[in-house]
Amino acid sequence: MVVPLSHAAALLSFSSSSTSPPPLPRLRFSFTKHKPLAMASMSEDPVREWILSEGKATQITGIRPIGGGCINRASRYDSDAGSFFVKTNRSIGPSMFEGEALGLNAMYETGSIRVPKAFKVGPLPTGGSYIIMEYIEFGGSRADQSALGRKLAEMHKAGKSRKGFGFDVDNTIGSTPQINTWTSDWIEFYGVHRLGYQLKLAREQYGDSLIYERGQRLVKNMGPLFEDAVIEPCLLHGDLWSGNISSDKNGEPVILDPACYYGHNEAEFGMSWCAGFGGSFYNAYFEVMPKQGGFEKRRDLYMLYHYLNHYNLFGSGYRSSAMSIIDDYLRMLNA
Repeated sequence: MVVPLSHAAALLSFSSSSTSPPPLPRLRFSFTKHKPLAMASMSEDPVREWILSEGKATQITGIRPIGGGCINRASRYDSDAGSFFVKTNRSIGPSMFEGEALGLNAMYETGSIRVPKAFKVGPLPTGGSYIIMEYIEFGGSRADQSALGRKLAEMHKAGKSRKGFGFDVDNTIGSTPQINTWTSDWIEFYGVHRLGYQLKLAREQYGDSLIYERGQRLVKNMGPLFEDAVIEPCLLHGDLWSGNISSDKNGEPVILDPACYYGHNEAEFGMSWCAGFGGSFYNAYFEVMPKQGGFEKRRDLYMLYHYLNHYNLFGSGYRSSAMSIIDDYLRMLNA
């Protein structure tokens, strides 16, 4: 399955997300209340204000656009204190970027794989919002697969939660709200807040009762797929496809544009159908995080969430892949 061409623009800059669809009808971004990372005052240009104060700069030497997806605009701000990467959105308030910032900094704090550190989130005086983060100079090649697998596993091993499965705020996967209500049971979390939520969107948006009903049968009967797994709440990037993976100028892997939450580590591979993970990636990963029994039979279940999301965002071209996975599991489980 080929990701829409709009995804390709994300590769060379910190784009809005893995997806670039129009907003879903009848949906509003609804976020868990949480203390903002750092909210800016409503100055004429709060980005410049922050760089010239808390950013330690005395002058800004250049501002240039560097692309972005259909959701956000991206710019590089150069100053005598270094460069900063800035994303802006003219219609959505700071909550979306707050979720991104919390995810970036949660990954950053594990001290494992490289991610851009988020510095500031705030509202724009004319409406919308912005996020200021570390500017990373990308290298000329993709991340080494072995290094990527090892570093990602180190992040999963280091980033654990005592609250269960979920995250401190709801965030987005593309422009789709992603519900992260803390839940003690992984099968319940994945069934309700991942597969169940996407199935409801498909029914509401397309009137697709068939995929909803079959998908719900799978959710109710998928327990045996996890019988051989020991599931811990690991910090996940949540949207790991090729456009969100790069390397810095030293060749070290970099991941960006997350949809973070704490979940089963195997769920991280749900976008593997457009991530390009090879044997060296998985070999290095499983050296740090050993493969669990039943891994192969759960792989498509984790892909299903992302196929459903692409169906909801981009339309019927992704429906057959999602339905095929559902039907295969219903036969496997005799459900």
